Amino acid sequence: MTRLRDYFQSEIRPKLMERMRYSNGMQIPRLDKIVLNMGVGEASQDRKIIDAAAAEMALISGQKPVITVARKSIATFKLRDGMTVGCKVTLRGDRMYEFLDRLINVALPRVRDFRGISSKSFDGRGNFALGIKEQIIFPEINYDRVDQIRGMDVVICTTANTDAEAHELLKEFNMPFNN
Repeated sequence: MTRLRDYFQSEIRPKLMERMRYSNGMQIPRLDKIVLNMGVGEASQDRKIIDAAAAEMALISGQKPVITVARKSIATFKLRDGMTVGCKVTLRGDRMYEFLDRLINVALPRVRDFRGISSKSFDGRGNFALGIKEQIIFPEINYDRVDQIRGMDVVICTTANTDAEAHELLKEFNMPFNN
């Protein structure tokens, strides 16, 4: 078991049970999955770009990403059906907790002029989305080998029914919200 999962079981669950006044332990919100997505639009012209993005995402997440393709053609974006547009990874279990631990304690504090994360990025159903502008904030990425700075999306899916429950859960995980 990872450090963050142990912390969730021993510290966070009892606090949430008491604070939210749940009658059953299965009502307590928990992390379901974390989805990392890196859109690489210019990969349609050059295959090396998507390979580099997938390699960096594999370093960050610890598992091999899935290459995503366009589902339909959009002429204004010069995009055809079946073209490569990015890569994604779905983390569950121990890898999910390890990634969240590294994101909160190592990567986010390395962001330039970091003042916290806005708590307005909840979707209404207990999921939280976060955009990262530079993949070099993760310590696994060697800055000298990076050919291009790319951003990525991080979606934290929880079993919470409301945004307030999910906010309390992530706050207990020490997510650095600014408000």
